[in-house]
Amino acid sequence: MTFSDLGLRPELLRAVGDAGYTTPTPIQEQGIPVALQGLDVLGCAQTGTGKTAVFLLPILQRIANAPRGGLRALVITPTRELAAQIGDNARAYGKYLQVRSTTIFGGVSMSPQTDRLRRGVDLVIATPGRLLDHMERGHLNFSHLEVLVLDEADRMLDMGFLPDVTRILKALPTKRQNLFFSATMPREVEGLIKRTMREPVVVEVTPRATTAKSVRQVIHHVTGEQKRDLLCHLLGRGNMGQVLVFTRTKVRADRLARALAGTGRRVAAIHGDKSQGARTQALDGFRSGRIDTLIATDIAARGIDVDGISHVVNFDVPNVPEDYVHRIGRTARAGADGDAISLVSHEEAGFVRAIERLIGTSIPRESVSGFTSAPPAVLPRRGPSGPPPGGSFKRRSRPPFRASGSRPAAVRRQA
Repeated sequence: MTFSDLGLRPELLRAVGDAGYTTPTPIQEQGIPVALQGLDVLGCAQTGTGKTAVFLLPILQRIANAPRGGLRALVITPTRELAAQIGDNARAYGKYLQVRSTTIFGGVSMSPQTDRLRRGVDLVIATPGRLLDHMERGHLNFSHLEVLVLDEADRMLDMGFLPDVTRILKALPTKRQNLFFSATMPREVEGLIKRTMREPVVVEVTPRATTAKSVRQVIHHVTGEQKRDLLCHLLGRGNMGQVLVFTRTKVRADRLARALAGTGRRVAAIHGDKSQGARTQALDGFRSGRIDTLIATDIAARGIDVDGISHVVNFDVPNVPEDYVHRIGRTARAGADGDAISLVSHEEAGFVRAIERLIGTSIPRESVSGFTSAPPAVLPRRGPSGPPPGGSFKRRSRPPFRASGSRPAAVRRQA
């Protein structure tokens, strides 16, 4: 099947061809025809499967087929980087159509966004916090809205945006098409689907909580104090191209970036405390290859959709197992192979066991001379109702990706 078989307008087919795409991905093949019919769609897919085109192409076709005044479609997404990326895709796919789109997110001045909204737009891509800011100031009119997209719904709720999303939904027309995309289906997402969607068509191309077979996974056991030296050693081997490194905190990301800068690698860090300009510059540099090692926290990395990442390194093992699947899904894109390396300290053994239970397989262990820690067999095991003795494993009592509730407005508005 080709894109020309999906029922898209010639202008969209031309733009898709300009972008270098000829054959739709499985989720595009299944989802685009359904979305073009105006039906509600629930897409279950990881980042990197091509899901953005599943909602953007039908939205652009709908707007172009029946031009009318007013905002026609709204896309809500959890992070600034992802909003910017979707905005870029909307402009690329719609460049031969008279469709006005804009992105609105925090970290930058509201004035240019307000001016664009007042001039009139057909499509808005927004993060929840800044969208509410504009709504409260009367800058948005939803009376003509026909399509709502919630992208990465599980992560949006996990970041504490459930109250914001609920407020936004109450302000929208009830008669509309809903397109929801989520890699996992925690209870909150399922509840939102039941309250919001009308007999959605489920498009699921990858079994939930699975990892791509083309990703080579490996664990290196090491002490916490040796992690930085081990990473420098691995990078110094010279066989690692574009590397995405995950840390648990912003402070650790900055410290690691300073340490790795002396290895000859071109390094940048990206997290929520960075200005929007710095985040954009780092991400653009990583995409272009000017930066070959990008250090990120989970939230900041949510908008990183870059082909050609050869290695994902878990400098800190995620304490939520699903985050591991999200992280390593950044490599091995578009048919390529990739490597996922996890540096595991004694205290993180419980996190690894939770990850292996989720993905249903054991991750291979490899030792690196001079950097070995306690072997897996003697690491403390988690008891039936608590963390390993002396360990720091803290399993969430709530289901994975459950919303953490309303956060302080000052924090929530950063997205």
